[in-house]
Amino acid sequence: MTETGENRTRGGPWWWEKPRSAVLDIALAAASAAECALQGQGFAEETGIPGALAVLLGAVAGATLVLRRRWPIAVVLVAIAVIPAEMGTFLGVVGLYTLAATDVPRRITGLLAGMAAAGMLVMTAFRLDQNIGQDPDFNPQGWFVPLVSILMSIGVTAPPVLLGLYVGARRRLVESLRERADGLERELSLLADRAEERAEWARNEERTRIAREMHDVVAHRVSLMVVHAAALQAVALKDPDKAAKNAALVGDMGRQALDELRTMLGVLRSGESERPERTGRSEPAEAAGPAPSDSPAGSGTSPGPAAAQGASAAAGHGSVSPVAGATAAEAPSRLAAFASAVAGQAAGQPSAGSAERGPDARTAAARGAAQAGAPQPDNGAPHSGPPSLAHLDSLVGQSRAAGMAVELSVEGSPDGACPPPVQQTAYRVVQEALTNVHKHAAGAATRVRVAHRVAEVALQVENDPAADGAADAGLPSGGNGLVGMRERVTALGGGFVSGPTDAGGFRVSAIIPYAGP
Repeated sequence: MTETGENRTRGGPWWWEKPRSAVLDIALAAASAAECALQGQGFAEETGIPGALAVLLGAVAGATLVLRRRWPIAVVLVAIAVIPAEMGTFLGVVGLYTLAATDVPRRITGLLAGMAAAGMLVMTAFRLDQNIGQDPDFNPQGWFVPLVSILMSIGVTAPPVLLGLYVGARRRLVESLRERADGLERELSLLADRAEERAEWARNEERTRIAREMHDVVAHRVSLMVVHAAALQAVALKDPDKAAKNAALVGDMGRQALDELRTMLGVLRSGESERPERTGRSEPAEAAGPAPSDSPAGSGTSPGPAAAQGASAAAGHGSVSPVAGATAAEAPSRLAAFASAVAGQAAGQPSAGSAERGPDARTAAARGAAQAGAPQPDNGAPHSGPPSLAHLDSLVGQSRAAGMAVELSVEGSPDGACPPPVQQTAYRVVQEALTNVHKHAAGAATRVRVAHRVAEVALQVENDPAADGAADAGLPSGGNGLVGMRERVTALGGGFVSGPTDAGGFRVSAIIPYAGP
C-alpha cells in the first residue's frame, strides 16, 4: 500500500516541510556566509572601507541562502548584487539551482540566469584586463579575454540551472506518480466497497428469487392439498367413496409438488437455472418496506414490487418486447380496455374465441363435477415440462377438483412467437390468483380470461365474494403473492393491476408483451 500525502508530509519549522531540510539550508547558509565574509576582506582592502563592515556585509549576504526555499528569486538577486564585490560565488550557484528546481516561471529563471551570466562575464573580463596590464610577462592574444570570460560565465551559471531543471522535473514526475498511486489506491478501495455492495445486492436478489420460486412451486399445490384434506375430514364418515377420491387427489398433489420442488432444486444445484432479462436494476421506491401481498379477495390494491428481477419466467430468452417501456406506459389504459371487454362478455356479449371454447358448458360441467365431488381426470392431470399457457386447463382442473367453480375463457390462440418466459409468467399469474381465491374466498365463483393478441398476452382472474357459509380454509398468507406477480410481469415490460371489485370480489389483470414475429 502506498503512503498517502498526509503521511508523507511532516511539519518542519517555519516554511520547511521536513526538519532535515531546515538543517541542510542552515548548513549551506553558514558555508555561504563564511565564504562571503572571507571575500569581503579582500574587497575592503581594495576599496578602503572598514574590514569589519565588509565582513559583516558579506556574512549577511551569504546568510540569505537560508531563505532559498522560501524566496529563491530574492536569493538570486542578492547573489547578482554582490558580483561586483567578487563575493557570493557559492551563493549564486546554489541560488540558481534552487530557482530552476522550483515552480518559478521559466522566463523569470532564464532572465535571472542571464543577468548572473552577464555579471560574471563583465567581472571576469575586467579582472583579466587588470592582470594583463600589471604583469608584463603575461601578454595573451586578443581572443583570450573574451573566450575565458564567456567560459567562466557559462561554467558558473549553466550547470546549476540545468541541474535544477532536471531535479525539478524529476521531482514533479515523482509527485505526479505518487498522486496517481494515491488516486488509484482510493479508487481501488472505492471499487472494493462497490463490489461488496453489488455482491450483497446480488445475494439479496438471489434469495428473493429462490423464495419466489419456492412460493410459486409449493404454495399452490399445498393450498389445494389443504382444501382436499379439509373436505376429506368432512366426508370421511359420511361418504367413504368421496373421501377416497379426495385422499387420492391429496396424494397426487403432494407428488406433483415434490416433483416440481425436486426439479427446481436440481436446477439451482447445477447452476443452469434461467436468469431474468433485466430491464432495470430495481425499483427501490416501491421496495421501501414490507407490504402484504396475498391480500384477501376483497381487500385493497396490491403494493408495488420490491424489484423487477429474478423470476425464472423472465429467464434469458432475449424475446421480450424491444418497446417494453412504451408498452408498460400504455399498460393501464390497455388493462382498462381489456377489463371492459371482459365485462361486456360477462353481460352476455361473448366473443368468437370464448364461444369456441364454450365457457357456459365448461362452467356447468365444472360446477357439476364439484357438486359430485369427482375429480376432472383430463383437466386436472399432472403435466410434464415447464408450465405454459397450454397447461392452463390442467391448472384450472385442479381448482375445480378442489370444489371451486372456475370458468376459463381463451380468446385466440398462441402463435409460435410467444416465448416460453411469457407463457410461464402468464401461467404463474393465473396460478397465484387461483391460490389467493382458495385462501381468502372459499367457494367463490371465479372467472379466468386469457386473450392472445398481436405481440402480447392479456390475463384477468376475477372472483366473486366468498360463498355464504363456506368454511375458511385457514391457509396462512406469507405476503408475497401479489408482489411476486407484479415483479414477474414488470420484469418483462408488462403492466399489472389488482384490486377489489364493486361486487365485493377481487380482480387481477395483467398484460405481458413480447416481440412479434
